[in-house]
Amino acid sequence: MTPEEALHTYFQYAAFRPLQEDIIRSVLDGKDTLALLPTGGGKSICFQVPTLVHEEGLCLVVTPLIALMKDQVEHLLRRGIRAAAIYTGMTRTAQQTALDNCQYGPYRFLYVSPERLESEAFQRRLTYLPIRLIAVDEAHCISQWGYDFRPSYLRIGELREKLEETTGHIPVLALTATATPEVAADIQHQLRFKENNVVQQSFTRDNLRYIVRYCRSDRPSAKDDASLPTKDEQLKHILARVKGSAIVYVRNRKRAQELAEMLHADYYHAGLEPHVREEKQKKWQQSQSVMVCTNAFGMGIDKPDVRTVIHYDLPDSLEAYSQEAGRAGRDGKTAYAVLLYSKDDRTKMKKRRYDNFPEKEFVAEVYNKVCDYLVVGLESGFGHSFALHVDDVCRKMRLPLLPTYSALHLLDMAGYILFQEEHETQPRVQLLVPAYELRDYSLSTEQKAMITKLMRSYPGVFTDLQYIREEMTQSMHQTLAQLAARQILTYIPRTRACLFGFRQDRQRDVYIPKAYYEDRLERYVHRLKTMLAYAEQRTTCRQQFLLQYFGEENTPQCGHCDVCMTNNGK
Repeated sequence: MTPEEALHTYFQYAAFRPLQEDIIRSVLDGKDTLALLPTGGGKSICFQVPTLVHEEGLCLVVTPLIALMKDQVEHLLRRGIRAAAIYTGMTRTAQQTALDNCQYGPYRFLYVSPERLESEAFQRRLTYLPIRLIAVDEAHCISQWGYDFRPSYLRIGELREKLEETTGHIPVLALTATATPEVAADIQHQLRFKENNVVQQSFTRDNLRYIVRYCRSDRPSAKDDASLPTKDEQLKHILARVKGSAIVYVRNRKRAQELAEMLHADYYHAGLEPHVREEKQKKWQQSQSVMVCTNAFGMGIDKPDVRTVIHYDLPDSLEAYSQEAGRAGRDGKTAYAVLLYSKDDRTKMKKRRYDNFPEKEFVAEVYNKVCDYLVVGLESGFGHSFALHVDDVCRKMRLPLLPTYSALHLLDMAGYILFQEEHETQPRVQLLVPAYELRDYSLSTEQKAMITKLMRSYPGVFTDLQYIREEMTQSMHQTLAQLAARQILTYIPRTRACLFGFRQDRQRDVYIPKAYYEDRLERYVHRLKTMLAYAEQRTTCRQQFLLQYFGEENTPQCGHCDVCMTNNGK
């Protein structure tokens, strides 16, 4: 089967998008490939087609986006293509079933989160699978030079070498929408590319109008132009002028809800329950409406008719801005990427430096206070993990929230702990009434069956809380809740918390290496300054400014950003 035949047979597309065919040919030739495609460039086709060209073999897809995993698996299954996903929150039974299917069944795709690769046992199990291609989505996360570094990505190169010991060469396809030349080089190094090979599409978006609108500060000084509108006024004006679907990005959850209320729109952030987020996303995708959201919204969403993306607050980097702004106008029609800027943003940027890189003494304080909170003493804790509610820790231990999150991520990078945000914990149960006393209780048929099942499946259920290994149904949840209300058992339902684990015993002193602190801080400050420069400058074409940042030189002016329009007297 040719790539064109696979594209038409499985996906019903008549032709490839620009650069897709070049990437696919490179992969089929067995070459390690770094594909730089703008947001909405059709990245998934680049690893799905070359996998389906062959009749056998599995593609291992590493992606941090659980929602995207689920969407792509469902999409493939609807097309008759066997696919599975393994991610945090699944039961052990469900994970083993997925791995068995990929080892013994005709499965073609296995999606895994990078955190799964932290487990040596999981890595060993992957060596038994018929993997012939590794696809790494959001590949910039592997680079410490990048804006969204995740230490778990560093295990991919190690895994690749382990797989190749038994199978021979396995090509790697790394995909990202945002990478400076420095980051692109580091991605290839970390993934053990046999030779450098970058297939890149220009980041030029001729249909996208980049605009910066200057607004009045919350506390205007004498130098401020009193005629400037506030951000709220400008936001309303833009949404009234440009009809159609829109995304408004803000920095925090509270602001998302406040602006949504003001605009009579919907809001979205990571603090919502998964089913609520799913409902909101689905409703927005099927309508012509406004979504006010944090950066938790948008990854993996392919809504082509977004006419406007507005940033109410400045992102931390041009990489983040370019990726989020690029969600506008994927249908090729005119769309607007608007940044609202006031002098307050410069002050807020300075604060972010301390929120994201708190002093090292504070990092050590967080480490010790979390250990005390969990009642873990010196020279103990190794191998133990906990569901951690960081807001509760901060409240009881008197710690500021955002710097605490940052401190925990730094401790993770330094190898002291494992820390994952928004971890979904499995339900747990413990029987409180001895077996011989249970006959004295008046129990329904469902309750008797549940208790019998617990005693048979979990031998330690009378002495300790046991994780329920099977998928929970609503009926099971109701029955366990009823028994808990009668104090027959303790039932802790599935909850969303952070995962905190000890990679080593609790230490007396904490050392954060220069590579994880000073070096990353320097690059972070540079990205903040570049983001501010983009917002404040009024002489260089907006698109030129972005393209030069991503290594594209000698690019023409776009002619339709706010700077070009002003310079042309329009």
